[in-house]
Amino acid sequence: MIGRSTRHVVGFGSTQSADGPLMTRIRPPQGWHLPNLRELWRYRELLLILVWRDVKVRYRQTALGIAWAVLQPVLMVAALTIFFGRLAGLPSAGVPYPLFALTGVLPWMFFAAAVTSASNSVVQSERLVSKIYFPRLTIPLAAVGVAAVDFAVASAVLALLMSWYGVWPGPAVALVVPGACAIGVAGLAFGTGLAALNIRYRDVRFVVPFLVQFWMLATPSVYMQPPADASGWLAVLIWANPMTGLIDAFRAACLGLPFPLTQFLVSGTFVLGLAVVSASYFRSVENEFADVI
Repeated sequence: MIGRSTRHVVGFGSTQSADGPLMTRIRPPQGWHLPNLRELWRYRELLLILVWRDVKVRYRQTALGIAWAVLQPVLMVAALTIFFGRLAGLPSAGVPYPLFALTGVLPWMFFAAAVTSASNSVVQSERLVSKIYFPRLTIPLAAVGVAAVDFAVASAVLALLMSWYGVWPGPAVALVVPGACAIGVAGLAFGTGLAALNIRYRDVRFVVPFLVQFWMLATPSVYMQPPADASGWLAVLIWANPMTGLIDAFRAACLGLPFPLTQFLVSGTFVLGLAVVSASYFRSVENEFADVI
């Protein structure tokens, strides 16, 4: 023991006093705590480095590089147009079906990539987690950041397709960015909670791909516009799925369709609350990551 006094702190630091140097004991916080936004801001440069590292690793030794971020939604829209637009003749709210499908595919792929990458991010950063200290929440944040980069690149295809068909957004286009941010928060909310569970239960990495595929089929706005007169169990399913409101709002903002404000607010509120709960749970167990991982 150094000196005659001890001090218990949460975090790092050292102090001096008239009696001599104090011993600093570092101990993890107990219970659930809200995310430390000030600490995350101090490590913002690390976050940018992790995003840039993951982007380079993602497209390393590929012939097309980041062009894959554009090619994937284009191929999916082509398949949807053939099977659902031409053969099945699904309605497209009065806009060309390829454009209708792309405004649903782009945000969904953003969400799916964010959830999948974030849920596996901490396990994949095993060496980093076990060697140095930094806010562990930075890791799933970086995974969502990589998905956001792909989404931003692929959005250029949406702009070109809208120009090709001569479809221009109305005043609601100002809600495109908030809608995209809400989808990113949704991916972070689900991905962060799954990342914490994945440390202890490695079954999560097998469940997530199935969950994402099933969720895509259960989201009607990916394939068709939710009916305005939905009632009964169909209305319950539509309202219980937060991604239906978020994706439908993104599409409406892009194409100038009637904006589902109520459903967007309900979905956004649910996602925001889930993000706080997931981040708090993540912080409550992150002190065990280095031992369990």
